[in-house]
Amino acid sequence: MDLYFLLLAFILGTIIGSFLNVVVFRYNTGMGLGGRSRCMSCARNLTWIELVPVFSFLSQKGTCRKCKTKISWQYPLVEFLAGVLFVLIFFAFPPVTLITGIITLVQLVVASILMVIVVYDIKHKIIPDLLVYIFAAIAFIHLFIFQTPALIDVLAGPLLALPFALLWLVSKGRWMGLGDAKIMLGIGWMVGFASGISAVFLAFWIGAAVSVAWMLIAFRKVKGHYEIPFAPYLVLGMYIVLLFGVSVIDIRPFLGILGS
Repeated sequence: MDLYFLLLAFILGTIIGSFLNVVVFRYNTGMGLGGRSRCMSCARNLTWIELVPVFSFLSQKGTCRKCKTKISWQYPLVEFLAGVLFVLIFFAFPPVTLITGIITLVQLVVASILMVIVVYDIKHKIIPDLLVYIFAAIAFIHLFIFQTPALIDVLAGPLLALPFALLWLVSKGRWMGLGDAKIMLGIGWMVGFASGISAVFLAFWIGAAVSVAWMLIAFRKVKGHYEIPFAPYLVLGMYIVLLFGVSVIDIRPFLGILGS
């Protein structure tokens, strides 16, 4: 794909990422998504030069131009990661024809929703029901775009969500949140049953590695119970499988025996 086109995809992603930051900040607060952006400390309306994704944060050295209050690293990180994710999606799902263009659009919308879910889960340790339901609905509908899905593809969402729901039920929410089961419903429909299992394995492996590293680094700083948001790892596992074709376990022979 043309480098210039990928650059435009990155710029588009950072712009969308800037909006996603607003959604994360205002979601469930009673604030609408309209209105001018402003500094949370001095309440001054921001000018356009202060709203350029990534660049404004770097040029202002991570502070407000007026009151010099530090700005959270969340803002440039979400913008940058959204840009990278958009590039990877355009590369993996190039909009060459009308059909592939629709598929690309679906992937971009899903990526935006999942970005908000991930950041919100990291900040508040909860997965927003409305957003995860929208994700699951889009994932299910996408199965039927220009194709007739196999039965295993339709069942992939519930089959992958069931173990997480059982963990939540048995532990009464101590081991796993119900939101993780809900997000697995959409992930199963997005990548299929076989790839979904690989995504789950990757999520647990990466989550375990990061958690151990975090405990070793912050052992003396973290006291008492610490809740680990798992949605980021599930989404990361999904995109490693979806965008790079990584497979850690091959169950296709088993699916062949089932006649799917």
